Amino acid sequence: MNFCSHCGQPVQLRDIPGDNIQRYQCVACEMVHYENPKMVVGCLPVYEDKVLLCKRAIEPRSGYWNLPAGYLENAETAEAGAMREVWEEALAKVKIIGIHSIYSIKHINQIYVFYLAELTPSEFGIGEESLDVRLFMESEIPWKEIAFTSSVHALKCYFEDRKTGQRRTHRGEFKMK
Repeated sequence: MNFCSHCGQPVQLRDIPGDNIQRYQCVACEMVHYENPKMVVGCLPVYEDKVLLCKRAIEPRSGYWNLPAGYLENAETAEAGAMREVWEEALAKVKIIGIHSIYSIKHINQIYVFYLAELTPSEFGIGEESLDVRLFMESEIPWKEIAFTSSVHALKCYFEDRKTGQRRTHRGEFKMK
């Protein structure tokens, strides 16, 4: 950040009284600019014994499969954002069952929230951001072609829950190697 969004003057990284990390503060109006993680929301859409995956038509990871997800918009609930992403990527409507997983990627300041959802009805299509959209049984998942670790985590947890007959909320975190 170089300039204040309030008055347009330069900002500097400073110690702010009562805060435990440095923040950007305007040198003129002294407005403190907080930078916080981005929320990514999506769904793990299920129909019978299959899950819906979308092949990405956009970067990053174009050509790879993923759960439908994207950035939460301002003035949007997490649930509404997750359902919007399913519509944008798969032209599908879903009924949210509940939170399935929360996955943190600290080094890029992202937090993923995936909802378990039922396709209602089982109709879907290829949205603007997708090259292909398909229902997969567990044995058909193209694991080496999944775009992001957040989706791998959500999918593995879902299939584990299905085997045990439980529905839990899972937590995960990307670990740098």
